[in-house]
Amino acid sequence: MTPQMVLTIGREALTLLLMISMPVLGTVLAVGLLVSIFQAVTQIHEATLAFVPKLVAAMLVFALAGPWMLSTLVDYIRRTIESIPGIMG
Repeated sequence: MTPQMVLTIGREALTLLLMISMPVLGTVLAVGLLVSIFQAVTQIHEATLAFVPKLVAAMLVFALAGPWMLSTLVDYIRRTIESIPGIMG
């Protein structure tokens, strides 16, 4: 196993991590921005007002995108495990 192979596997893993986390992070960021704007306009500064909508949005995204996220991870893990004999041999 060469250092180049290790770097390639690590780069692919990080790329996959970013791709899978983007729907949740993007949604939570957008909801947080909307709640912050609402709090600034109404001058209501309640911590739970910022937390609960983000939690609900994250759970909704996991419910909708969860199967895609899981299948993408399983495909990557399957490819990685199947490539072990070729890497070692």
